[in-house]
Amino acid sequence: MPELDAKTGGDSLRRVISAPLLVLYGVGTMLGAGIYALIGEVAGVARVYAPASFMLASVIAALTAASFAELSSRLPKSAGPAVYVLEGFKSRRLSILTGLLIVGSGVISSGVMLRGFVGYAGDFLAFPHWAGFLVLSIVIAAVAAWGIAESLTAVAVITLLETGALLWVIVLGLGAEPVSAVENHAADFAVIPGVISGAVLAFYAFIGFEDMVNVAEEVKRPRRVVPRSIMAALIVTTIIYALVSWVAVRTTPVSLLQESGSPMTLIFSRLTDFSPATMSVIAMIAVVNGALVQVIMASRMLYGMAAQKTLPAWFGRIAPATRTPVNATVFVVALVFLAALALPLATLAQATSFLLLSVFALVNGALIRLKATSAGEGRFEVPILVPYLGAAAAALFAVASLVEIFR
Repeated sequence: MPELDAKTGGDSLRRVISAPLLVLYGVGTMLGAGIYALIGEVAGVARVYAPASFMLASVIAALTAASFAELSSRLPKSAGPAVYVLEGFKSRRLSILTGLLIVGSGVISSGVMLRGFVGYAGDFLAFPHWAGFLVLSIVIAAVAAWGIAESLTAVAVITLLETGALLWVIVLGLGAEPVSAVENHAADFAVIPGVISGAVLAFYAFIGFEDMVNVAEEVKRPRRVVPRSIMAALIVTTIIYALVSWVAVRTTPVSLLQESGSPMTLIFSRLTDFSPATMSVIAMIAVVNGALVQVIMASRMLYGMAAQKTLPAWFGRIAPATRTPVNATVFVVALVFLAALALPLATLAQATSFLLLSVFALVNGALIRLKATSAGEGRFEVPILVPYLGAAAAALFAVASLVEIFR
């Protein structure tokens, strides 16, 4: 099947995203979400086994990421998951539900990141949380509406900065004196339940690969580039998470990690004589980066659903000057501000995981049906066992997420 050509005209998106830019886009949203905002929460439930929680979460994510990779090569469209479910199940209602769940996850995920930003900003000055959420929402809306090439270039630069900072922490941690084993172990700690609970939280850190398919209409040669970029971003992120979480529980008491509003700053301050403000600033930028990516994703989802006529045409309006879905962007950012006000960080992360895992179960099911009726239509294909395992794992983790929310 030939590659899709870029559309022209004032009411279409601009196809300008290259493979490196797309990989950095995916890595940027995953890194900002997981390590900078949630490492303390994961360590609190998994203790010294936090790296195992991240690895387990990555396996669950990889199954569905592989399914997304095949589907993106078959159907490189904005609102990707909604399109996949529509094509697989031939159900308009399921497609709308999938799209709205994705938008909801992006909104709640960005709320997590706004809360993470305020936690780090609190190291510098005191201010009302709502004021921080409002200012940050306005900044994110402005950058997201600026233009996709400009937005993703900003994402790429910030991603390189935060990746460098995390690699620095890893190198420092390799030669650091470990904390006493007694500090990070508990007599009544059950390893397997702890690792699974940690993985439910850590799974949130891997959300981002599904965002990549929603900009497919703005990617050059999407049928080839999008699948490979999804898998590359997931591999890079998994390696960094495993190493950073190992350094975290090796060098810092779990009790301190769990209580800290700025856990990466805490780890950095224990590893070096540099000012902790250095890591706080990087963490703040990284968290904003993750929120920006989520807003871009959610706005493209609304745009794509409007293009399919499953949502009002208002969401599909493209600004002539920037060629971005401006109405959808403003709508998403307004919801993000409200989400940040509503719930604590861990609850927001668990809710995001539940919504996305529900979507992942549906998307894997859609691929199973498509492979049965139209085999061999993608540039990237996975064995039929992959979507079956992905659907089962997503459903089980979705139930676990729901249990954690109401515990």
